[in-house]
Amino acid sequence: MKVGVIVPQGWTGEYAGVAPVAAWRRTVETAREADRLGFDSIWLFDHFHTVPEPTDELTFEAYTSLSALAALTSRVRVGQIVTCAAYRNPALVAKMVSTLDTISGGRAELGIGAGWKQEEWAAYGYDFPPTRERLAFLEESLEIITRMFAPGHATYRGKRASVAGAINLPKPIQQPRLPIMVGGNGPEVTWRLAARFADELNLDGMSCEEIGREPSTLPVSAHVFWKALEEAPSRDGLL
Repeated sequence: MKVGVIVPQGWTGEYAGVAPVAAWRRTVETAREADRLGFDSIWLFDHFHTVPEPTDELTFEAYTSLSALAALTSRVRVGQIVTCAAYRNPALVAKMVSTLDTISGGRAELGIGAGWKQEEWAAYGYDFPPTRERLAFLEESLEIITRMFAPGHATYRGKRASVAGAINLPKPIQQPRLPIMVGGNGPEVTWRLAARFADELNLDGMSCEEIGREPSTLPVSAHVFWKALEEAPSRDGLL
């Protein structure tokens, strides 16, 4: 079993009333402590503001933050849990993650999904298509990203995204490839995409069997949250 840490970045409201520089210092300290203590990975979310309710509290952007944290740590793996595919051109995502892999010395992981928080899309000017269309874009994004990670130039023509002889240098330095995690709970499409493209997802293995992939080759992952309290009332029967 591997254990990672979701590093604070503000979207849960944990930085309410904290100045930006002080908040970033806490983010860095958390990442470095996770690195020192032997955790396997650190992760950030692809949120632009607080969730579920938008507030005027700060939220650090994930990829710029990950690049800085990668340079400030030495061992722990770094990733996004998970990138909203439609927020960025998929070829650009591949370029960003490839660069992150170089900055980190081969510690980057790509988490990617179809996205879900409609209010966040609208606030930042993104159209919010129906679920089926978002999943179709996710599939085309994975087609492009895996081609961008592979040797040579990348060419792919889809209905929603395309590349034509795209050069992605440097390539990810991890071999045989940079790990990809597909996020989502939909068994009809998301799990099938994970079985086809990914190295990690929460699923029961049925989609793997449908395409002839051994289910044990796709690890199970989950993330959990807890809130530490400085003081807690005493309760009978609890230590």
